[in-house]
Amino acid sequence: MEIIHEFFQCSECEGKDFKRIYNFSLRFHSVNFSDSLVYDRLIDEIYQCTDCKKRYTMDQISEELDRIKKKHKNTGLE
Repeated sequence: MEIIHEFFQCSECEGKDFKRIYNFSLRFHSVNFSDSLVYDRLIDEIYQCTDCKKRYTMDQISEELDRIKKKHKNTGLE
């Protein structure tokens, strides 16, 4: 049985090692029924290549992994 093991790679340097970086923020906005501002607490999760420092969102990584899956779908391996 053949096994294919393919990694997500950095588009700049083809590195495959990443570290997780978090950004924490508050987003303030008004609402129709109040004069006070309300806020949302946001946590952005970003992955940074350990070699060249290029950053990726989880959505970008998921899109590339989906592309890899589609590439191998017809081979009988997933």
